[in-house]
This record gives sequence, C-alpha cells and structure tokens, in this order.
Amino acid sequence: MTEDVAQRYRDLDLWPAGEVLEALFEAQLRALSALKPALPAIGEGAVAAAQRLRAGGFLAYAGAGTSGRLAVLDGVELWPTFGFSRVRFLLAGGEEALLQAVEGAEDRYEEGLAQGRSLGREDVLVAVAASGHTPFTLGALRGAKERGALTVAFANNPETPLLSEAHHPVLLDTGPEPIAGSTRLGAGTAQKAALNLFSTLAMVLLGRVYGNRMARMRVQNRKLRLRGVGMVREMAGIGEAEALALLEAYPDPALAALVALGLDPAQALALLEEKGVRGALAEVRR
Repeated sequence: MTEDVAQRYRDLDLWPAGEVLEALFEAQLRALSALKPALPAIGEGAVAAAQRLRAGGFLAYAGAGTSGRLAVLDGVELWPTFGFSRVRFLLAGGEEALLQAVEGAEDRYEEGLAQGRSLGREDVLVAVAASGHTPFTLGALRGAKERGALTVAFANNPETPLLSEAHHPVLLDTGPEPIAGSTRLGAGTAQKAALNLFSTLAMVLLGRVYGNRMARMRVQNRKLRLRGVGMVREMAGIGEAEALALLEAYPDPALAALVALGLDPAQALALLEEKGVRGALAEVRR
C-alpha cells in the first residue's frame, strides 16, 4: 500500500502551491489518525518491553533509511530525557547512513541478521520499516528473536513478514502517500509519533518519570538546571542553594534528591533502578 499511486494526487505537480500544501497537510492528519487503532498494540509492546528493561536489558532499534533515522532519533533522546543509557542502534549502512543514503544498505539481509544476533534474552528490539519487507530490518528482527530477545515491530503495510514474525506487531495503516512511495511523508510521521508513544510509556513504566516531570533527565544546561533545582527541592525538601550544589555533583534530579535524603550515590542509583523515582522516595521516607 505504501507503494501504491493514489489517483487523487495524479496531477499534483500541476496544482497551485497552496493546494499542494493543503493536500500534504491533510495527508499528515490521516497519518496521525492511524495511531488510534494501533494504541492497544503499542501499549502491549511497551509493557512487555519495560519488563525486560527492568531486568537490565538493552533497548535496540533497527531500521534502514527514513525508518532507521526516525528510530535513532527516538533512541538518542532517552538518555537526556529519562537518564536511560542502555540503547543500541542497528542501522543499515551504519552511522554514515544517518546523514546520507548508503547504496544498497537496506538490502543486506545477512548483515541485519548478524547484528540482531548480537542481542540476548534480556534485550528488546524495536524494528521499524514502512514496507514491512526491508531485508536488513527483517534480518535484524529474525536474528534478535533467534537469540531470545523481545521483538516489537512497526510497519505501515498489513500482513508483512516484519509484523507476522514480531512478538508485538504494530500496524500503522497510513495507506498510499501523496507522492507515491515517499514514505518520509505519512508513514514517517506515523512512525515518529508511534515511537514517541512507545518509548515514553516504557520510560514511565520503568519509573523514570515523577508525576509528569522528567525526574531522571540529564541536567546539561541553564534551562534544565533551573528545572532540576525545582524538582530536587520538592522531592527532598531542601533549599535552592543546596539543591543547586547537589545537581552540580549529580546531574540527575532524582539521584540528587536521594543523596540529600541521606543515601550515598551508589545506594541511591541502585534504588532508583530497582524501584523507580516514586518507589525510591517512598522507601527512603519510611
């Protein structure tokens, strides 16, 4: 379906600029609407992923081209946002493919298979491919599954190998693109949104959010320092100067708060990993 030529857009290149833009905008809205029926599958995948990750596993992302770059974009945000560093990327063509197309990289099934086999039973593989047939990505999924890793797949075509073979398949049924086959448009938008939902829910389930705040974020600039000071003060009941000093030493608000409450850093970190932010605070306050 992602390769179909939509008759509605047959003469797109002859339309006025405003009409082209309106059509592209409407296609983006349709792409986002594909997430609603996919929510149960996204939720089930995130719950299962959190169970593996809680035991210390890695979250790995596999993809090629646009899908691979979107997967990397999601994964690299987990460390600064949630303090989650156990992330790996299985990208067709390697790091070079982040900035430019690598000829034939997506067709390297054996390379994907080998990279997938580098994972283990504690790990989670998130495979992303609009077509659901991409050889590299399919190889990565099969290799990871062979080694016992949990597999979650996002694809925009139904009844494809990537979805039929994943433990947790997520269909994002976005249909034909306004520009036939250009899956950076609707399919890419749906993938980005779905990855946001999946990874954010997983991080919430892992206890890396306190209330609705990024309590495990990495404090790396002035804006985040100000935000972090407020969180440390609230969690630990201390003054601004002390909170700021602790954040300078431990640029993780939840960790800084637990140190303020009397734990040494190693104890605090272990407790956070075991029980999450709210659970760790409750343990200390008993």
